[in-house]
Amino acid sequence: MARATPTRRSLRDTVRENGLLLACLGLFAVFFVGMIVSGAATYNEEQLEHGASEQLSVLQYLTTGHFVEATFENWESEFLQMGMYVVLTAFLYQRGSSESKPLTRSAPQDADPREGYKRNSPWPVKRGGWPLAVYEHSLVIAFFVLFFASWALHAWGGVSAFNEEQIQHGQPAISVWRYVTTAQFWFESMQNWQSEFVAVAAIIGLSIFLRQRGSAESKPVADPHRETSA
Repeated sequence: MARATPTRRSLRDTVRENGLLLACLGLFAVFFVGMIVSGAATYNEEQLEHGASEQLSVLQYLTTGHFVEATFENWESEFLQMGMYVVLTAFLYQRGSSESKPLTRSAPQDADPREGYKRNSPWPVKRGGWPLAVYEHSLVIAFFVLFFASWALHAWGGVSAFNEEQIQHGQPAISVWRYVTTAQFWFESMQNWQSEFVAVAAIIGLSIFLRQRGSAESKPVADPHRETSA
């Protein structure tokens, strides 16, 4: 019994130190499973309406263009939003917003790592050269790699779902390259892209005047509206 207490304390510390990531991953898992189950039901209902007698299981549904398109159509917009947000906040400012770097003083993020680093700094910082040059922009690189990968999978899943409908209506199938030139593909993409940027604009603008005590996304409650905190 004497050895069990440190283990429990260590687990609590781990959960506390990583609570934000764990909560987001947990919510993602819950909603993703819900999406799969409801998506399979929707797909099977649509197939019945088209005269199909065979119903797909949830696992079989994961291989359909319907699922792939629905998943990566949304993921691409999220990764685009986050990648662009990282880029824009590196160069642009918004007076009074908690999402902006300060206007009148240097931000820690602007410091040149070549001018001094800590003993426990990441390996690329200590190594310097091209590893550091890549590492300085690694967050944006990662987001845009994820965006383009999701965009490609959206196109692949979308053309599969599109061709399935084409065949059901006696029309010829088309290639992925042809599909990405259709209005449908770009409508699917941009209906999500626009929603991501209006959401970002909302938090940038609302955080000037509104507060949430205890949140890192809010300025201190007593700060003036025009003060840009970071």
